[in-house]
Amino acid sequence: MRAVLLQLLSDRRARIGIFVIGILALLALLAPLFLPYDPAEQLGYDLLQQPPSLAHPFGTDQVGRDVFCRVIAGIRLSLTIATAAVLFSLTIGVCVGLLAGYLGGLVDTVLMRSVDAALAIPRVLLLLVLLTVFPTGIVGLVCVLALTSWFNTSRLVRAEVLSLRERGFVVATNALGYGTLRTLAKHLAPNVIGPVIVAATLGIGHMILIEAGLSYLGAGVQRPMASLGRIIEEGSTLLHQAWWISTFPGIVIVLIVIGFSLVGDGLRDAIDPKSS
Repeated sequence: MRAVLLQLLSDRRARIGIFVIGILALLALLAPLFLPYDPAEQLGYDLLQQPPSLAHPFGTDQVGRDVFCRVIAGIRLSLTIATAAVLFSLTIGVCVGLLAGYLGGLVDTVLMRSVDAALAIPRVLLLLVLLTVFPTGIVGLVCVLALTSWFNTSRLVRAEVLSLRERGFVVATNALGYGTLRTLAKHLAPNVIGPVIVAATLGIGHMILIEAGLSYLGAGVQRPMASLGRIIEEGSTLLHQAWWISTFPGIVIVLIVIGFSLVGDGLRDAIDPKSS
């Protein structure tokens, strides 16, 4: 692990990604300590749709809220949702992939054909349908995002397990009479963690985009909460009069996705140099 970390930090692109993500995450975490206004506070009629200024670096929106404060709050909410959804989906995907790859046979066939069927359904359509059934709160949104995101992870883990289950250390565990759960948890899972970490890093940026798209369509985070996608949606009809409302959260989304992509690529090269 130390060698992987040193290799990651030696990659200039990965360092840029870590810096960008670190700054944005730090702003989100420390926001309550330095934000001059509440993100939902309407500052008054004379501050409606004010352009960027020293007092309001990102301007104000159509109801007089400070866009900078809302963007920082949106970073915190969007990152929280994306990280929770990715962790939940990875847990499901790893468990399914381990079982399918190790047990094989009928279990493998049923699980992988179910994954193939789910992948055949358009992602956005599936999300919109599920969000009409599940509660539209933050917990419901995280669950829906996670339940529609684990399919590729399970296929990745299954492929890794198929290449590992004939190795000597796995054969030895079978000869010693170790149970299936012990073999999966202590011997196979640690050996597939590398690709999973890379998938998680890349997945957070992708999840940010999905959450922003859903919020833009009105199916994700609901008012008055501020996510990056919700802020863009609120300013989308005012681009000619108040371009800053949607522009700044859009720039932040781009930075987040690029940051996680750079870190993910760096991790992939550090874990498997042959992949570069």
